[in-house]
Amino acid sequence: MPVKLHPQLTADCYLLGTVKSSSLLLHKNALIPWFILVPDTNKNEIFKLNTEQQQIIQLEINALAKFTEEHFNSDKLNIASIGNIVPQLHIHIISRKTTDFCWPAPVWGRTESMEYTPQQLDIIKQALKDNNILK
Repeated sequence: MPVKLHPQLTADCYLLGTVKSSSLLLHKNALIPWFILVPDTNKNEIFKLNTEQQQIIQLEINALAKFTEEHFNSDKLNIASIGNIVPQLHIHIISRKTTDFCWPAPVWGRTESMEYTPQQLDIIKQALKDNNILK
């Protein structure tokens, strides 16, 4: 059973489903395609996981990064596990374009926002399933 999500993640994201060892979230701000993997662990750092867990998570990151780059025609991917506000281990996979609203600045702390439509969410979920990322 997946770990309980931190309240900030629940407030900021849609839960899309699960991948092999993580919950897959999509940040609610549709201005930037922004996925978040939340590994099924109570550890707060990747290096604290055993080697097998680290390898599985890296494979999940790689698959999601490849999908994100191709599906959203990204110019650059931002991949990070920061955790200063949300201590629960989570990894951001963010699609950036040189034309996005805050390029080249970070996406954190911005007030500009737009919600996804139910149709957009369905399209993303189906594409993730079609690419064997989402269970």
